[in-house]
Amino acid sequence: MQTRKLGTSNLEVSAIGLGCMGMSFSYGPAKDKKEMTALLRAAVDRGVTFFDTAEVYGPFTNEELVGEALSPVREQVVIATKFGFDLGGTDHRPGAASLNSRPEHIKEAVEGSLKRLRIETIDLLYQHRVDPNVPIEDVAGAVKELIQQGKVKHFGLSEAGVQTIRRAHAVQPVTALQSE
Repeated sequence: MQTRKLGTSNLEVSAIGLGCMGMSFSYGPAKDKKEMTALLRAAVDRGVTFFDTAEVYGPFTNEELVGEALSPVREQVVIATKFGFDLGGTDHRPGAASLNSRPEHIKEAVEGSLKRLRIETIDLLYQHRVDPNVPIEDVAGAVKELIQQGKVKHFGLSEAGVQTIRRAHAVQPVTALQSE
């Protein structure tokens, strides 16, 4: 499998990554855990090293699946996850959760993701959606602190505009961008 370095960082991933959302969220009911574990391990066996999840998928269950399935091969893979939604409500339908990228919430989300993923450091942490109520500089600053604490290695943005990316990058280098 060919690899790519993301941005100007030293984060190297397989040219083909595996987005894990559909395994437990959004595209119909959650899939069989054993089948999805086998699929994740088969991907690793075929050279895939880049896996993408998020706390909102399930919510939480997708990170748990990815964490459990990939824990035996942790040193071979790069795990990306995302924060940015308020998941405290009872409506967990896709699109129902409101945005929340306040720095204190980011830190809480990361602690939860670390536990669910069964890892000590998140390889790539994305802001899932830009929160218009929180300056992007505050978001980037919170992630920068998490990087300094060793809880996160790299920062990414999902669905962000060019000016937002530039402002965030001025505070903490942005390693990756994600858009649908």
